Parts: sequence; structure tokens; C-alpha cells
Amino acid sequence: MKNKKLDREKILSKIDELDSFIEEIEKIKPVDFEEYKTIEKKRSIERLFQISIETVIDICNILNSNLKLGIPNDEDNLAENLENNKIISKKVSQLIKEMKGFRNILVHKYGKVDDEIVFENLDKLSDFELFKKEILDFLKKSKY
Repeated sequence: MKNKKLDREKILSKIDELDSFIEEIEKIKPVDFEEYKTIEKKRSIERLFQISIETVIDICNILNSNLKLGIPNDEDNLAENLENNKIISKKVSQLIKEMKGFRNILVHKYGKVDDEIVFENLDKLSDFELFKKEILDFLKKSKY
């Protein structure tokens, strides 16, 4: 399997971006749902979630493309390709699919996003850390 070369610099740069987005969410994370409902924080958190999830998908795209894992039919296939090639675990693959679904709610509901769903997702920030850990572990042991 020649001609496979990981763009580690680009992946690490995307991981840095992801870290900064999650850090920003942590800084403005409300203490309770009542505080969350303030317009300013609500929109900021929604946008930060959206770009965090898009960064996860970007990393998956880079890995899929660099390692020539096939042309995915959709973003779910990206996660499955990475899982099937032992780059991420089944658990993280499922988390990516859930993140993508949540991102779609944020993007396509056009202001009619259920505040409670977004607030509940604030308890899932560790999912991003788990994704990041598996990607970094793969990069450490990868020969590409």
C-alpha cells in the first residue's frame, strides 16, 4: 500500500483548532439551564458546537483521503472507514455519527433549535477529548 502519506501537520493543526473551540465552550459554559437561555451565550455555544463538529469531520476527511480509504457516500461512511481500518474505535465511530446528527440539527433548524438539547450536549464535551485521544494515538503509532 504505497503512496499513503498522512498530512500530520494539517491534522495536528485541526486538533489545535478543536482544542480552542472546546476551551471557548468551557469558558462560557453556563452553570444551569436558566443561564444558558440568555441569547448571547446560546448562540455562541451553538456556533462553537457546530464548528467543533465540523472540525472533527474535517479530520476524518483528511485521514480518509490521505490513507486512501475509499470515497465515502456520506459523513457516516467516513467514521465507518476509520473504524474498519482500526484508526478509531466503534465507540468513537458512533460518537462521530451522533455529533454529525447534532450538527445537522444546529445547522438546519434555522433558529428553532431545542435549547434543552444543546444544553444537554454540554455534558458531552468529553466526547471530543476521546476522539482527539484516539486520533493522536493513531498518529503516534502510524508508519504513514
